[in-house]
Amino acid sequence: MFDLYIKNAKTATEEPIEIGITNGKIVAIEKKLQVKDAKKTIDLNHQSYLSAGWIDGHTHCYEEMNLYYDSPDTIGYTKGVTSVIDAGSTGADNIAEFYSLASQAKTNVFALVNISKTGIVHQNELADLTNIQEKKVSEVIKNYPDFIVGIKARMSKTVIGDNGIRPLELAKLIQEKNQAIPLMVHVGSAPPDLKTILSIMDKGDVLTHCYNGKLNGILNETGQIHDFVWDAYQKGIRFDIGHGTDSFNFAVAEQAKREKLICHIVSTDIYHRNREDGPVYNFSTVIEKMLFLGYALSDIIPMVTTNPAKAFQLKSKGTLEIGYDADITIFDVENKEKTLVDSNGNTRKTTQVITPIYTIIGGNDYRVGVEEDGLLQEI
Repeated sequence: MFDLYIKNAKTATEEPIEIGITNGKIVAIEKKLQVKDAKKTIDLNHQSYLSAGWIDGHTHCYEEMNLYYDSPDTIGYTKGVTSVIDAGSTGADNIAEFYSLASQAKTNVFALVNISKTGIVHQNELADLTNIQEKKVSEVIKNYPDFIVGIKARMSKTVIGDNGIRPLELAKLIQEKNQAIPLMVHVGSAPPDLKTILSIMDKGDVLTHCYNGKLNGILNETGQIHDFVWDAYQKGIRFDIGHGTDSFNFAVAEQAKREKLICHIVSTDIYHRNREDGPVYNFSTVIEKMLFLGYALSDIIPMVTTNPAKAFQLKSKGTLEIGYDADITIFDVENKEKTLVDSNGNTRKTTQVITPIYTIIGGNDYRVGVEEDGLLQEI
């Protein structure tokens, strides 16, 4: 007997799929299962899509911070997202408190520890190099192996002060001392320039904000992708959207699509302000922007499941396979008109709207939109 049986669903490629779940794991997958009994059954009547649980690889969800913060469940399971990765809100000095709070969430919460011991308490956390202490970072990585899935370095002028590329060099040393732990690098306005940043990054490192519209972005003065960006892409550096308040531009993303520089990871860089006021709002809206750009749903789903799981070594997540965690997102794609806005105020009209209807985490199913005390009910 299954704890949960999901029947009459379809994949992103329109193939039929049914799944059986027991003890929080996927135990059966077929186009059609022969099921005599299950404790719970969700019948999707061949209408809704089913994918591995959505993973938002760039968020800010430590509620005790002052600059960038949100609730993991507000941006997580209530929006169809099964796992969120906080991207450097906390450092060695405060990640223990974040871990304690995150462990209370229904959404799976992971963290990239900031290489600054303070995290983003202030905007310029890497302006003082004494904040970067390898021993402290290594200690918390050792202490929270199931929570910390990488390290984060924010490499833009408002963050690094006069320190140039040195914080990234120190981040690479920390990475080396911690068994090549995943590294995410934020890019923004120079200095340092993008060419220098990419020259230091290695295969498997994650460049976030890849489609930003700043002068220090991926396009040259003629509007084409820089040769050095192509070199980094072909070297195996992973490109992540990290939409955010100021880091996604339609024209840049459209040019990248034309030239076939395709991001590996779709993420939001969401926190309370760009969730409440836009332009991010939620993960579904960012996925809608990818649909508008002309990517097929079957192209996008790996960008929000398999690819972030591989990038941050979430070994039991991101794939619909027997033995994997029963983290699943069920959603509809509806034909509706909607205006999408990028980080620079540019708009596009779409006719495809994503609507999550169930979030399943470790076999626990939540109906999106059914609220009780501000959060979703388990059903």
